[in-house]
Amino acid sequence: MNKTAISITIVALIMVSFRADKPAYNLFDSEGKKVKYQKMIEAVSTADVVFFGELHDNPIAHWLEYEVTADLHKIVSDRLILGAEMFETDNQLLLDEYLGSEYEADKFEAEAKLWKNYKTDYKPLVEFARKNNLPFIGTNIPRRYASMVARGGFEELDSLSADAKKLIAPLPVSYDPELKCYKDMLSMHGMPGMGGKPNLNFPKAQAIKDATMAYFISDNLPSGRIFIHYNGAYHSDNYLGIIHYLKLYRPGIKVATISTVLQEEIEELDGDNKGVADFVVAIPVTMTRTY
Repeated sequence: MNKTAISITIVALIMVSFRADKPAYNLFDSEGKKVKYQKMIEAVSTADVVFFGELHDNPIAHWLEYEVTADLHKIVSDRLILGAEMFETDNQLLLDEYLGSEYEADKFEAEAKLWKNYKTDYKPLVEFARKNNLPFIGTNIPRRYASMVARGGFEELDSLSADAKKLIAPLPVSYDPELKCYKDMLSMHGMPGMGGKPNLNFPKAQAIKDATMAYFISDNLPSGRIFIHYNGAYHSDNYLGIIHYLKLYRPGIKVATISTVLQEEIEELDGDNKGVADFVVAIPVTMTRTY
């Protein structure tokens, strides 16, 4: 083989070894077909509630949350309402005051119960709401009450005051332990238990979060508005979790779901990830994390 042939062979091998580009994500529909971003935006803009199921530490998920929100706003304008798992219901007064510009960011951030990645990942969404005079609803149950359920079940909530009960879903909360999202929790690696047995109250703690988020979405969604909700993907994947309860509170409501997943290769959607949402954002497992 002459030098020219060897050089061509080496170049060909290099071209095979390295792709022409390195996409940060690929977007698929529920069946695993690639779709364009704009098609997704047009589709979800017709829903009553859009669930964006994120990976909490994933920068692509957080960037897309902002982009989806901004592009929905271009379509529906002031009909848009924002809400998130990352804000608990007892923070609503602080949120409302801040959105109304009663005080500056440093005061709000000092008093609110914020996730450690708030400034990088959720602050842009809050600021978007503030800039555009949009509501932002804290939907999650105060963590102290979820902890009560994790320790002793739903019955623990009966001892709360009337004012405290205003911060959670109406009691009693229906609960189906056979729902996949709750049943799977018992088999998750490292699930705490007693005497080596799974703690049956842990899925209930998840359920009270889901129910509370669903209730406060429903309670803050007037007719003709569209609500975009940011939550961990597990809370809305497979149309369960929050969505299960939302349809109990508001039968006939139209939802659209987006989920984010990590894959070794993102050219195709893995079989296990098909059907988890209306639209699935596949992100390389090598993607950096925000914390």
